[in-house]
This record gives sequence, structure tokens and C-alpha cells, in this order.
Amino acid sequence: MNHIRHLIITLVLTTPVLHAAETPPAAPPDAPRPYPERMKWWGEARFGMFIHWGPVSLKGTEISWSRANSNPKCPNRGPIPVEVYDNLFKQFNPTKFDAAQWVSLAKAAGMKYMVLTAKHCDGFLLWDSKASDYNIMNTPFKRDVCAELARAAREQGMRLGWYFSPMDWRDPDFRTERNKAFLERMKTELRELLSHYGTIDLLWFDWDSREPLYDQAETYKLVKSLQPKIVINNRLDLGPEPIGHSDWHYIGPEADYYTPEQIIGGFDVRRPWESCMTLSSRDQWSWGGPEDGVKSYEACMDMLIRGAGGDGNILLNVGPMPTGEIAPDQANRIKEMGAWLARYGQSIYGTRGGPFKPGDYGVSTRKGNTIYLHIRDWTTDVVKLPAIPAKVVKSQALTGGEAVVRQTDAGLEVSVPQGDRQVLDTIVALELDSSSLAIPAIEVPAPKSLTTNAKATASNVYQNQTEYGADRAVDGRHDTRWATDGGVKSAWLEIDLGRPVTIGRAVIKQAFPELKRVRRFTVDYLQEGQWKPCYQGENLGAQLAVSFDPVTAQRVRLNITEATDGPTIWEFHLFGAARQR
Repeated sequence: MNHIRHLIITLVLTTPVLHAAETPPAAPPDAPRPYPERMKWWGEARFGMFIHWGPVSLKGTEISWSRANSNPKCPNRGPIPVEVYDNLFKQFNPTKFDAAQWVSLAKAAGMKYMVLTAKHCDGFLLWDSKASDYNIMNTPFKRDVCAELARAAREQGMRLGWYFSPMDWRDPDFRTERNKAFLERMKTELRELLSHYGTIDLLWFDWDSREPLYDQAETYKLVKSLQPKIVINNRLDLGPEPIGHSDWHYIGPEADYYTPEQIIGGFDVRRPWESCMTLSSRDQWSWGGPEDGVKSYEACMDMLIRGAGGDGNILLNVGPMPTGEIAPDQANRIKEMGAWLARYGQSIYGTRGGPFKPGDYGVSTRKGNTIYLHIRDWTTDVVKLPAIPAKVVKSQALTGGEAVVRQTDAGLEVSVPQGDRQVLDTIVALELDSSSLAIPAIEVPAPKSLTTNAKATASNVYQNQTEYGADRAVDGRHDTRWATDGGVKSAWLEIDLGRPVTIGRAVIKQAFPELKRVRRFTVDYLQEGQWKPCYQGENLGAQLAVSFDPVTAQRVRLNITEATDGPTIWEFHLFGAARQR
């Protein structure tokens, strides 16, 4: 994987490049563009399993990137010496690998396709190859992993793709004057992967931000001659300009979709996209050892729901252990996701994003005559949405209870009794009298937080760095945060509202909730020189939205009285006491 971090992604809605024979029918402006025929399965799937695996799992370090550099034209500078890393295959013997179990787990998780790192940037091949002896058949294991996975996927009706790194940081000819010799080997490897294992549904190329010297035109031609219906991501064409394209959102004339990494893509119903994300709590792709950890259920579901609401897919990565087994904590987490999808998958599978764009309220998806509202933030008791050019003829709270929907010329008002609201996602289905797909994408105004851009101070800021300052918790953004130093067990964030204001509701969004840092906290207000609590809570999760008896104050604090290690907060919002009904 490419590990360029903290990339700010700007989405530009442009017309996608489609193959001449697959030009879809015209769609209304800002309405979902239909997928080409051979991509329909992919667009309907919404959720897939990424698998990063190889001999490096013996070390519990990152795949390829932990290898020391042997080619100055490549970006890796890992701590494992080349002579050690490149000989790990001699000890690699995953005797508990069971392809059928992997596929069964993916199905239990509600995943509709799988993508295996058949070849990562370190050059190791997980198949029986004649192009290179650096492959699985020369390990003590001596079994063709790709063959076994392809057979198991076919038997269980699972779509299958290969991750194939066109880079090979181990190959001494790569990006040298002998690159042509490297290219011949690379194409031979591709020919094997796409010829010996039946129908391959997807090919996932990667890039490393360096020169893309892969003879792209001929490489695409080879791939499509062997697998005419294959779906291909955009990364073969990426690299520094002018010989490549540095924009992650670029889709070349032979590629099908773009690939945000470790970030959920923005709303885009005109060009296909898929976010690749890690299950590891440390954001590692390959297995990170016994202490690796796993993201919280809430964080994983957030990826899935926001991905569908933005009209994209989520390719969620597992890193199998050296034994060939998928770690129990990773397996259990995705099974939990599968249990949710078994109940509410109709609001995810086969849907398109919108028509309401993602916002503080949550997201929406649509299919046929139905809009699914995924309400995730009850900042007010009534969610107000813009008007749509269709009549709501029926509404249903899929997650339980009764949804009350009021439609006027001004828009929609949706409410669900407080006891029936779900902390993770309250789903309300709106049945329309016409197709939801014909409705253009609509921005949803967010309720104005009293804290937005207010003066903020804090008892502690991580290494006194401005990028983690108190103001980052009130800037209205979801990609900045207030953070404290490691080891801090208590801290406060103070907001000066500028004048006395009546407040009765708070929304707190904690970063990295899976680490369970905030154990006890209060929301305090200053009255006659004394700090008094208006709300007290324990075990802050990903997001808390609470109402309390109204108070009037100018200065308010989020007072974290007990934390395990350095609390950090995405956003701290306050709202007026008046409820909308």
C-alpha cells in the first residue's frame, strides 16, 4: 500500500471515462451516473475484504515498507536488513491456512468480494510462478495460495480480485537502464495470474509515488486480452507528473475507479471510488503481531455507512497471522459487521449515495423508489432536510420504533422517539411516489453549533503543536482534533462563547474511540466564579449527543477527569436549549 499520510483530498465532480461500448444512458445533472455493465456487481457490492499477507507476517512488521532499501529509486527505508527480509520465505509455513475458511469469514462479514496481495512491493509471489523462484512453492509450505483461494471463492460464489504491485523493490533491474528486462518479467507474472485461475473479477494495482515505468498501454492491453470483463483500479497511472498523475482521483482511459486510502472518500455519484481501510488499530496492513489490536465496532461501521452514503465501496483489510489464520479479534469484528448487514443490508447493498449529501445528521442512500436515511447525530429532536421533487408515501424506522415524517414545500422533517434512536445508526426508509435515482444531490444545512470558531483554550496540547491546539475541536471540521500529551490522565477544554448564552445540549466526538481513553468527564459552566457541572458522563465513545437542563453561561468546559492516556477530541459542540418539534 501507499503510505502517504494526512493527504487532504479534494473531490472534483467530472465526467468519468467510460469505454466506448459501455456508454450508459444519460443521467440528470448531479444524479447517480449508471455503472458500466461489467461494473454493476462491483457497484452493488459496497463491501469487500482486502488481504495483506506474506512471509513478513513472521516479523509482525509492515509488508514491504519494513524492508531496508536496496534500490535508490524506491521509497522504502525499513528497519529489517535486506538479507533478513528476503530470506523470511525460508521459514514461512502457514500450515493452518484454509482458503475455504477465509471465504466463509468474508461471507459471514457480509463482504461481496475479496482482494489478495498476490504480489506486494517486496516481490514475493503467493502463487506457483515460473517467472520468479521467489514464490510460495519454494517455502516449506509449498502450496499455491492463489489457486486454493480462487477455487474456494468459486465454490462459495465469492467475487475475487488480485492485488498486484507493478513495483518490485527487490528486483535489481527495476527503474534502472535495464527496466525493459524487469517489464518482461512483470508481464509474465501478470499473464500467469490472469491465465491460470479462471475468471478474475478485479485487478488492484498499487503505486509508490515514484516513476510509473510500467509500459501502461501494453500492460492494460495484456490484462484485458486475458480477462475482458475485469474491473481495474486507477493506480497503474499514478506517479509524479508529467509522466504520471499525482491526483489520487485521476481515472485514466483504461481504469475504472479511484482509490482513497485510509480516508473515506467524499460524496461522488459521477465517478466510481473505493476507500481501502485497515482493521488494525495501528493502521497496519499486514499482521502487526499480538499487540496489533483492532478498530472498534463503531469505527468500522462508520467506514461502511459513510462509504455507502458517499456512493463508494469500502475495501476493509485483514492481515492473516503467520499460521495462515485470520486473528480472532479481526475475525470477530467483521462478523459483528456482518450481523448488522444481515439485518439492515438493504440500506447498503445495491444502493447509490444520496440524494441528501453526507452531513452532521449522517448520510443517505437510495435504491428504486426508496431513500434510506442513516441518522447518526440527533443534535436536535427533528432532523430537517431540504425539499425533494417527489412525494413521500410511506415511512418506516427500520431499526425499530416509529418514524414521524412531515413533508412541506420547505422540506422534510424527520423524528424518531428518543428511546428508539440507535447510538450507531437510526435508519428511516422513505418510500417515494417516483424514482429516488432521478433526484439530484442536495446539500443538507447543519445546525449551527454555538462553539464553532469560538475562543478555545486547553490545559494541555500535544507537544505544544498548533495543529493539535484547542481551537481544532471547535473548527467544525472532522479531520482536525485537539490532542494532549501521552500520559495525561486529566485535562480540560474551555470555550468562551463571547456572551452569556443559554445551552441545553452537547455533542462530543472523540478521536480513536477504540482506545477507550476518556473514562470520566463533565460538561461544566462558570457561574459566579465557580465551575458547576451541567452533565456528567463515563466511558466516552465515538460520539455523544446529550440534552441537559438549560443553563446560561459564557464560559463552558469539557472537563476530562479520568483518562487512560492522552485524551483527544475531534469536535465539541454546544447548542441552545430550545427543542425543535
